[in-house]
Amino acid sequence: MSRYIVFDTETPNSRNDSICSIGITIVENGAIVEERYDLVDPEARFDVFNVELHGISPDMVRFEKNFPVLWEEIEPIMNSGVLVAHNAPFDLGVLGKLFRRYGISRSGDDYACTVQLGRKCLPNAPNHKLNTLCDLLHISLDHHNAASDSHACAELLCYYLSLGFPVEQYVKRWEYGKQTRRYW
Repeated sequence: MSRYIVFDTETPNSRNDSICSIGITIVENGAIVEERYDLVDPEARFDVFNVELHGISPDMVRFEKNFPVLWEEIEPIMNSGVLVAHNAPFDLGVLGKLFRRYGISRSGDDYACTVQLGRKCLPNAPNHKLNTLCDLLHISLDHHNAASDSHACAELLCYYLSLGFPVEQYVKRWEYGKQTRRYW
């Protein structure tokens, strides 16, 4: 396995069935090779808590693409490798809700979670939150900015790969919210 699609989503509200931004960082052969960031019109209400967390307001996304239009652009990218996220069940769960909401057919994805990988590679870390691991490894992070979060998560993945950690042994299968272990 040599291509990973590291991504992060930010949601406009606590329903977690829409996104207002997505960051995508591609890792090939242990190095970051490409990055993408998109604001998204969530076609949903914004909660004050979420706006304060990530700084994205309704005005900022008013003229942005909605998810189905953006998905047409990013689907080839998302299909091109193993998906990776920090606390992957959250971000994959959000995607699953988006697919159902917009009637997008998708059977599932292979994925890895850098929280789980961190627990194995850095068992003595104070905790395995993204900001904690980034502080520990001196990785720059503007937390809750999807571009920065996906980049930092990719840096963590690259670090684990540089240690020779067998990431492929921790790849699972995600099917609309149901996790199953993938055996090699």
